Amino acid sequence: MEHDQEPEECLVQTQMYCVKRPVYNQELLQGQLHKKEKTPQPLSQKIAHSCRCSSKKAKSHLYSFLPILKWLPRYPVKAYLLGDIVSGISTGVMQLPQGLAYALLAAVPPVFGLYSSFYPVFLYTFFGTSRHISIGTFAVISLMIGGVAVREAPDEMFNIMESNSTNSTDLLENYKARDSMRVKVAVAVTLLSGIIQLSLGLLRFGFVAIYLTEPLVRGFTTAAAVHVFTSQLKYLLGIKTKRYSGALSVLYSLIAVLSNITKTNIASLVVGLTCIVLLLSGKEINDRFKKKLPAPIPMEIIVVIIATGVSAGMNLSSTYEVDVVGHIPTGLLAPTGPDITLIPAVFIDALAIAIVGFSMTISMAKIFALKHGYTIDGNQELIALGICNSAGSFFQTFAVTCSMSRSLVQESTGGKTQIAGTLSSIMVLLVIVAIGYLFEPLPQTVLAAIVMVNLKGMFKQFGDITHFWKTSKIELAIWVVAFVASVFLGLDYGLLTAVAFAVITVIYRTQRPQYRILGQIPNTDIYCDVEEYEEVKEYPGIKIFQANASLYFANSELYANALKKKTGVDPCAILAAKKKAQKRHAKELKQTNEHRKKTVLKLVSATTNDMETSVKHEVLNDELPLNGKSADANAQGTSPDELEHFMEPMTNVHCIILDFTPVNFVDSVGAKKLKSVIKEYEEVGVCLCIAGCSGPVVDDLTRLNFFEKSTRNLLFHTVHDAVLSCQLKIVSVPQTASDIC
Repeated sequence: MEHDQEPEECLVQTQMYCVKRPVYNQELLQGQLHKKEKTPQPLSQKIAHSCRCSSKKAKSHLYSFLPILKWLPRYPVKAYLLGDIVSGISTGVMQLPQGLAYALLAAVPPVFGLYSSFYPVFLYTFFGTSRHISIGTFAVISLMIGGVAVREAPDEMFNIMESNSTNSTDLLENYKARDSMRVKVAVAVTLLSGIIQLSLGLLRFGFVAIYLTEPLVRGFTTAAAVHVFTSQLKYLLGIKTKRYSGALSVLYSLIAVLSNITKTNIASLVVGLTCIVLLLSGKEINDRFKKKLPAPIPMEIIVVIIATGVSAGMNLSSTYEVDVVGHIPTGLLAPTGPDITLIPAVFIDALAIAIVGFSMTISMAKIFALKHGYTIDGNQELIALGICNSAGSFFQTFAVTCSMSRSLVQESTGGKTQIAGTLSSIMVLLVIVAIGYLFEPLPQTVLAAIVMVNLKGMFKQFGDITHFWKTSKIELAIWVVAFVASVFLGLDYGLLTAVAFAVITVIYRTQRPQYRILGQIPNTDIYCDVEEYEEVKEYPGIKIFQANASLYFANSELYANALKKKTGVDPCAILAAKKKAQKRHAKELKQTNEHRKKTVLKLVSATTNDMETSVKHEVLNDELPLNGKSADANAQGTSPDELEHFMEPMTNVHCIILDFTPVNFVDSVGAKKLKSVIKEYEEVGVCLCIAGCSGPVVDDLTRLNFFEKSTRNLLFHTVHDAVLSCQLKIVSVPQTASDIC
């Protein structure tokens, strides 16, 4: 686009504006500003300073490590205690059945789910910074633990074959040996994941959760819900099949269930379906009358109590061969050390569990902190989870994290502090030491029903597909890859695949940024995309190019190609056209010289002729034009200036401004490519300016020896400064290309 103003008017306006507003380039600013002198501190001094201790510093570290010392002395008993009691009881009655149910997912006896619902929850009160989340067993983490336990202690190792009969004494002993081994594996994974979390927290690595983006986590948890649902089908139907883990475990589990569908225990199926209907009805009532109910109806514990009573009264285990929870030892187990010989075999799994567990916790903690106006410390949350898992492993617990459903109940029923979590753990403790044996007749199909119903929220995440389709195709791709990879490759390798793909999308975005040509909004110093707004105008002879990405090895070539395409100025094409024109001109000049020689010969041969022959010679001489000029005129030596006039102008662009405002860094490859581009455009008479460089980018370019004496003059503080400078150069003097630069 071009302005309607004449060049003289444009020059006057530009000069008047420059009087009011001086043009700043980086060299001028460097000369006027003086950097602060910073004395580098030796490493020994830094270490000594960090190790220096004072009473104030020790107190700060103690409060940071034990947040309970900070909030408990200020606990407002009258305002908070009643809400915490109600919330603790409501959460506790959910914690009990979920602890039993999720133990099945972890492939350990149900009582270990109760242990995992007590020790870690109690410890989090002292070390956690979130006031509203409920720590304990969670479906995704339990399933990941179970996958490792089944892989390291498969049924074949203990001569357990698929059968619907458990009357054999030897078979019962084999089951006990298998369960004991799986508990050891689960405890070893828990210890290692706790150590990883604790180490990351002490090293201030709380930022690792940012690599688990929301689409990735939601796709991953949706896939985990598919795994969980599939694994519970055999308990719902009352059939015995091998439990699979690893790649394609979902397909193998479905095939195993369908191949044994004729062995379905009708009593188990009826009990399970009845519990599912009751649980879904209870959840619907709680959701619909949420504002009217003082507390949610604890349908899970109600179903557990009723099912336990019916099972004991009708003797379902003996009469209908319904699988029940079985023996629940009374009291707490003595602490024992985990089997550390298993650690090398479960390291990758423990790392994945540690990261996923922390991601679940920090995401829910941030939601509640934002809602209630307080802050949480991500590093301290890592430390708290690490202590809960590593210390709990000595008491036979498996890895825990934040439960979304229980956290919502704890917050909605009036919970104000971590006291609510403590009360819920005390309720579980009472069951363990006093009345745990009462739940021995509880059918396993009831626990499967509880697990399946709690997956309802996760299955709703399939709606993310339509949401991301409308908002971001790249985030949709991350969701789909996380889901598909986790379903078919298993949760551990699926998570690694999803994280790798998410990182690749970041690289893709930097390699495929938006390239734009900017123009000015009239009477302002604001520049926008000329293709997006009608009011935006370009200055004649000036192109402003912007790419919303940094310049580095992965996209430097793409950047240069986009610059040529968007500005319409390709130095290589222009130079090739010039060379072609020069060759054409030389050819025509050669032909002219040949004609001239022929003319001279005719003159010599015509010396004996009369005046009429001379006149013919003159006419012949006049009939040899070349581009509007006579052969005599072109026979002279051709200077570069004459060549410029001889050829038509290749481009009407004299200055290109590179807007570096979105650029965060430049590496050595990017700096070399930028320098090469500047030289290419100088050869065809186009001056390149760089505007909007941040301080770190200028430091990068300086460190990479990008600047020469003339190059630093091309840096400008803002795009508008660069535009004003280019206008003065173009309008004030009719220069050649080299003069502009």
